[in-house]
Amino acid sequence: MFESAELEHTVDKKTYVKQETQLRADLLDAQYDLWQAVRFPVVVLFNGLDGAGKGEMVNLLNAWMDPRHIETHAFPPPSEEERERPGMWRFWRALPAKGKIGIFVGNWYTDPIVGRVRDVIGAPALAQSVDDILCFERMLTDEGVLVLKYWFHLSKKGQMKRLRMLEKDPRTRWRVTPHDWALYAEYDRYIGVAEPVLRRTSTGNAPWTVVDGSDARCRALTVGQHLLANIRKHLDAPPGDPHRPATAPPLIRAIDNRNLLNTLDMGQKLPRSQYREQLEAQQARLNQLSRHPAFRKHSVFLVFEGNDAAGKGGTIRRVTAALDARDYRIIPIAAPTEEERAQPYLWRFWRHVPRRHRMVIFDRSWYGRVLVERVEGYCSEADWMRAYSEINDFEEQLVRHGAIVLKFWLAISAEEQLRRFKERENTRFKRFKITEEDWRNRDKWPLYEQAVCDMVDRTSTEIAPWHLIAANDKNLARIRVLRTVADQMEATFRKKKHQA
Repeated sequence: MFESAELEHTVDKKTYVKQETQLRADLLDAQYDLWQAVRFPVVVLFNGLDGAGKGEMVNLLNAWMDPRHIETHAFPPPSEEERERPGMWRFWRALPAKGKIGIFVGNWYTDPIVGRVRDVIGAPALAQSVDDILCFERMLTDEGVLVLKYWFHLSKKGQMKRLRMLEKDPRTRWRVTPHDWALYAEYDRYIGVAEPVLRRTSTGNAPWTVVDGSDARCRALTVGQHLLANIRKHLDAPPGDPHRPATAPPLIRAIDNRNLLNTLDMGQKLPRSQYREQLEAQQARLNQLSRHPAFRKHSVFLVFEGNDAAGKGGTIRRVTAALDARDYRIIPIAAPTEEERAQPYLWRFWRHVPRRHRMVIFDRSWYGRVLVERVEGYCSEADWMRAYSEINDFEEQLVRHGAIVLKFWLAISAEEQLRRFKERENTRFKRFKITEEDWRNRDKWPLYEQAVCDMVDRTSTEIAPWHLIAANDKNLARIRVLRTVADQMEATFRKKKHQA
């Protein structure tokens, strides 16, 4: 991806002077329009090879535009205060407000790339950093931030020439350090690490622009014109998130109408006598596992979703009957409160993340974004489409920190649901379980069915798969859930023992 940047493009002085005059005026106009509109901030990242002109470009932009509305940040090695916090904390603090431009030199790409070049971190740590960066930038652009990323490139020969030229000039000699020459000595390895990182992180919402750093005039016009065009494009876009598509990519429905739910075997049953025997055995297993020494290094998340009247509450009671009440919490999820609506939708689930050696049980969960909010139109199509990846990222972070995440969809047939609804209406102590909303949701059965299938397809991952439980027979469903929880805890503890 660096071939074009190694052609050593040039611009003659006359052409440069003519274009620079117009470009400076246009950039200043765009900056003031951005400041007055107060619709979105601009985050500009300068990365690349030493000597390729990053510092000169920062100074030039501050000279061309009003520096009062440009916030320039260079990030040296983390301070003691910064090391006490997650790595992205210091970048969060430096984000510009709406209407401002923030220029980041030595940003969130620097430490992962240089650390890998120098073997301070391994390939897995680099991959994890890239994943974290992708999530971070996706969040920024989804919130309306214009993210522009520039990689200033030089050929190996061009970098040596540039560093020697800077060293010879008394005015710029200070800019070349032993660190720069050390990186030059590792040029091939540096490019070998940087190129796949750039390729992976050059996304549709925040693509990389590779800039030829060999000619100062060409470099200045390239960055300036690109910056101007993108600010103008976003200012001219309708109010709202300029990155957000009007409609999300279509979701494909099987031609034969077979799906994950309507192909479940709903006819299976477990005799009452066998149920009692197996219930006692599986609850005993779960109790023993909850007191296993290995559980001190883990937490457990049980997520229960399903059709209305599918038996989530009864299943949860069979799980908790095997546990010490001090070791678990049940979190029933209803419509968000005023406090919760003032936060990103995952906030109210993050706040319930337990300490290790604890279990948290969600009766409904974060999947409401891609189920009820999708079907009922409480959020836009673009919002619930991006929620799939945001949820996957959330669950990955949980698992990375030792959580065991088990997700259950309890499925019943439409006929069985109707029978249970009528039973609830006719049973005094069950009437509270049936509401007008339940009947209204039933009318949207096909929409919910499609939403569930899409949810499973997009969020059933290796580390947190969905378990689809045919629940027409409550006894069989409860045993399958208990057995799955115990099996997964056993497998996790056994895996950790072998790794130790």
